[in-house]
Amino acid sequence: MQWTLVIPLKPLSRAKSRLSDTAADGVRPGLALAFAQDTVAAAVACTAVADVAVVTDDQLAARELAALGARIVPDAPGSGLNAALAHGAAVVREMRPRTPVAALNADLPALRPAELGVVLGAAGEFPRAFLADAAQLGTTLLAAGPDEELRPEFGFESRSRHHASGARELELAGVDSVRQDVDTGDDLRAALALGVGRYTAAISAGLLIPGS
Repeated sequence: MQWTLVIPLKPLSRAKSRLSDTAADGVRPGLALAFAQDTVAAAVACTAVADVAVVTDDQLAARELAALGARIVPDAPGSGLNAALAHGAAVVREMRPRTPVAALNADLPALRPAELGVVLGAAGEFPRAFLADAAQLGTTLLAAGPDEELRPEFGFESRSRHHASGARELELAGVDSVRQDVDTGDDLRAALALGVGRYTAAISAGLLIPGS
């Protein structure tokens, strides 16, 4: 099964405010872009992925991510994360009506193409499925098969909401890179320990003091 991934990205100037304890205001937009670049680069390289659609109105991010092979979808609703994901999935399905679609976070800088492929392969066994984040509270990936609507419920404690929506939780080992999103300094340390992509490695060099 070949998937289309929908990746939402808010304007870089407003991204990653919870990293304020780790990165100054002027650094955080660059970090957010680097996270997205490494996420998209890994997604494009995954053999289970046919297409990557990034939903964003940020012009810099659009240029940089398009250069990596992503298709850019303007955030027409402008009404937050879940509206952007639903819009992106609808645009994708207009072009390919029965394509399986998966929403993926844009802040997975340690993402490995092979691990993403394992998650998508497991998701294909269910009408809708999701993967919890490393904290076991949120969600990093939500998948919908060819005849299913995505129905995203991302945000605070989205794991429980996706459970309640009827999506099957994927209980997989060895896919830490797909779970490790980055919202805080501790998250970034964990991602660096896993091994981040080249964009995040370059911008985060010297940024963090090692520790837990």
